[in-house]
Amino acid sequence: MAKKGNRIQVILECSEQKKTGISGCSRYVTTKNKKNNPNRMELRKYNPILRKYTIHKEIK
Repeated sequence: MAKKGNRIQVILECSEQKKTGISGCSRYVTTKNKKNNPNRMELRKYNPILRKYTIHKEIK
């Protein structure tokens, strides 16, 4: 039987690319501990479409 913990999978989406209106999207999948980090995550990740590091925010 699977162990149920506080770790959940979250999707991070580029926020700068939405503002520019360029088609496509840069998304990353990661995990977080919802007990330690109840708020939405923001990480700097590489966007291959814009070819630079941008802020990716958690979406639901």
